[in-house]
Amino acid sequence: MLWGSSFLWIKLALHGMSPVQLTAARLAIGAAVLAAVVRARGLRLPRDGATWRALALAAFFANALPYTLFGVGEQSVDSTIAGAINATTPLCTFAFGLLGTSGRGPDAAALGARRVAGLVVGFAGAVLLLAPWDAAHSGTVGGSVACLIASAAYGMSFVYMGRRLVGRGIPPLVLAAGQLIAATAWALLALPFVGRSAVHPHPEVLVAVAALGLGGTGLAYVLNYRLVCDEGPAATSTVTYLMPVTSIALGAVFLGEPMGANLVGTVVILAGVFLAQRRTDKPHLGRPARGSRHRLANIRICHPRAGTLTACSPEPSAQAQPPCS
Repeated sequence: MLWGSSFLWIKLALHGMSPVQLTAARLAIGAAVLAAVVRARGLRLPRDGATWRALALAAFFANALPYTLFGVGEQSVDSTIAGAINATTPLCTFAFGLLGTSGRGPDAAALGARRVAGLVVGFAGAVLLLAPWDAAHSGTVGGSVACLIASAAYGMSFVYMGRRLVGRGIPPLVLAAGQLIAATAWALLALPFVGRSAVHPHPEVLVAVAALGLGGTGLAYVLNYRLVCDEGPAATSTVTYLMPVTSIALGAVFLGEPMGANLVGTVVILAGVFLAQRRTDKPHLGRPARGSRHRLANIRICHPRAGTLTACSPEPSAQAQPPCS
């Protein structure tokens, strides 16, 4: 609900703010929330320039750009369509990951073919949502494309963060706080150029901005780390499947947006995500090769208060895996 409702709040907030103004406001609130949590946990933000440069680039593609593009998109498309298109994010992540890696091993070819098939199926679902052949959608194609580019930016950012920020000994909560601070700076830089329209602070606009900043931007980051700690990465990934379902339901109930045609495209997209994520290779009993992805499957992100990333064995001991609290 927390993640899927973001598209409803964006639609409501746009009644009184421009996309860039909304992006700046939600990022500033979210950054303030995480900075307060970091301080309460006794952690410190990064101090070296290299980390901040990496965070700034990640913030642009993971926050400033997609938040703005979803706002631009929802000026012409329903929140249900925006939420459904957002389900292509894992497919974009796979696509960018495949561009920079090459599969190896006996199962690599089959796994690679399955993921490519998932990409094709998933993006076919996105085409169904765009419906460029339907004259009734001619005025919304631009907005849908903006949402699709935003999802691609998310995918690119995940690959970049995995390669440049994760595994450097920096607590995940600190990375998230630094990223939102950098993203706020990006949005504030853009405000004088594209965010000078009048703000109309209607009650529903203020509620929507507060919900996006406190919940969808700030609290969502904290809860994500808690969920990974308690339930594991596999269970956390189910958010991908629940977000479009939630966004479509909320848009239909509270905004009166149509569901039927959007559901078909959403189901096709989620089928592609499932196909691309599915694994058939058996777990290795021996030690994985250096650089193997099997190591990533056993990484456990503990509570931000612990401030550690711990690589755990399949049967971790008490010393190898500190408890989350």
